Amino acid sequence: MKSATGAHTGTGTWLLQRATALVLAAALPGLMIHFLTARPVNFLAWQTLFAPLWVRVLGLLAMTALALHAWVGMRDIFMDYVRPTGLRLALYLGVIIILAGSVAWMAAVLWSAT
Repeated sequence: MKSATGAHTGTGTWLLQRATALVLAAALPGLMIHFLTARPVNFLAWQTLFAPLWVRVLGLLAMTALALHAWVGMRDIFMDYVRPTGLRLALYLGVIIILAGSVAWMAAVLWSAT
């Protein structure tokens, strides 16, 4: 019987890690160029910077990809180095709460900026 704490073949998580890396590699340069060319100096300029729908969608996509990428890395670290099952599950839960909360907060900030 497989353990509920991580007895996987690894192919799915390997693919997820690579897919999120590709999303980040594609999204971040475009967002960086957009931010660096705008150079906002006041609140109104920041609001204008995030007003286009493509910026909000791409920003949220990048944040989601970053959270998933981080989750896979942290999960692997916990599986390799944290032996007590209860502690490992508690760490999993803590990381999931932090990453999901970060994505939700990013969504709230991006959609309140307009």
